[in-house]
Amino acid sequence: MRKIIMVTGAAGFIGSSFARQAVSRNYQVIIVDALTYAGHMENIEEIVDGDQVIFEKVNLLDFPELQKLFKKYQFSGVVNFAAESHVDNSISGPKAFVETNITGTFHLLEAAREYWATLADKSKKEFRFLHVSTDEVFGALGAEGKFSETTAYAPNSPYSASKAASDHLVRAWFHTYGLPTVITNCSNNYGPRQFLEKLIPRMIQCALKGEALPVYGNGANIRDWIHVDDHASGVMLAFEKAKPGSNYCFGGNSERNNLEVVKSICRILDDLRPRKDGKKHEANIRFVEDRWGHDFRYAIDDRLAQKELGFTRHYQNFEDGLAQTVNWYLNNQEWSDKVTGQKK
Repeated sequence: MRKIIMVTGAAGFIGSSFARQAVSRNYQVIIVDALTYAGHMENIEEIVDGDQVIFEKVNLLDFPELQKLFKKYQFSGVVNFAAESHVDNSISGPKAFVETNITGTFHLLEAAREYWATLADKSKKEFRFLHVSTDEVFGALGAEGKFSETTAYAPNSPYSASKAASDHLVRAWFHTYGLPTVITNCSNNYGPRQFLEKLIPRMIQCALKGEALPVYGNGANIRDWIHVDDHASGVMLAFEKAKPGSNYCFGGNSERNNLEVVKSICRILDDLRPRKDGKKHEANIRFVEDRWGHDFRYAIDDRLAQKELGFTRHYQNFEDGLAQTVNWYLNNQEWSDKVTGQKK
């Protein structure tokens, strides 16, 4: 029999990648998503079939509906991707981040705990609640060092503070109630189907339209980039192999500053979609006022996940993964039009 898992936020970027991998591993996947602005049926429409993959439009703030889902499907596990995740939006409107990331996670934990308490011993032991988090909960790094599973939390934005709070709730539900939870933290994701507000897809779209390519400050802020499919495979390993109460970090071993990332996109587009005026796409880079509280550098040491879970990366080279990503957006303009509401 197929194991039935709840995957929240799977109409979004990372969750939809994980859902595809879960399908390939023969799970029955119940996608639970509120379809807020960054969640789109276009990300999952080809896998939702009403049998192996079922979609339920439910908001994590609706606790009674979550209770109904657990009773209806009898889940063997939960993988929680649902989150508000854009730092700029958290600065201008933090309320939604507190509601979704903190209250929503609390509701999901309580619904899961209530259901888990009714299971037979064997099912109780096998059940997993995996919570997907971010490296931003650790704060900022200087020029050296990397985050790991033992790094202290020091969030600096409303977004990262809300994710840190949700991580602490998940940890507490394991230590207090025994709910078998696992937490994962990742570095910056990139790849197909990323919502267009994020750096890489935004730069691609701006370049294709001949618009300015806005880069915060002087572009020196550094991120470690992991391809979304590599991250999803790490989450799957943690879901299937990690012990309750554990946490694992997943990174790309690909540190680049923001200006380097944008210039790499420009070089790829110069080859694949050159400007009609003969100029390089890089000519449209414009430096703009820096983000408030902009963390300087993130980087992840994921050697523990490699050692204990067997985690490996398909995309060993950031530039290879970036070329694949740019190609996907160039060949899927209809997707971009649909998710931004531009389809005529």
